Amino acid sequence: MKKKLMTIVICTMLCAALFAGCGRAEEKELTGTIDEIKDFMFVITDENDTPYSFTFEEKPEGLENVSEGDTVIVKYTGTISEVDPFEGEVISVEKTE
Repeated sequence: MKKKLMTIVICTMLCAALFAGCGRAEEKELTGTIDEIKDFMFVITDENDTPYSFTFEEKPEGLENVSEGDTVIVKYTGTISEVDPFEGEVISVEKTE
């Protein structure tokens, strides 16, 4: 009986650890110039002249403090592509000096 209970407890702990790990997404950064800002998205062009569109439902932290032409650091999770839609979440937008 103790062996069965220990097996159940260990399996439960492993499952909980797996679910906790899946909830954390890797935070990434992109530095570039803001080309366009709209109510639901903004476009950043990096140093290689590659534009990336970031969409959002709620305005990300710091976006209200920047304007078109500013150089910024965008912190985000997910994946960006110059051809595919943004898949992820914008965490913050910070103007660089």
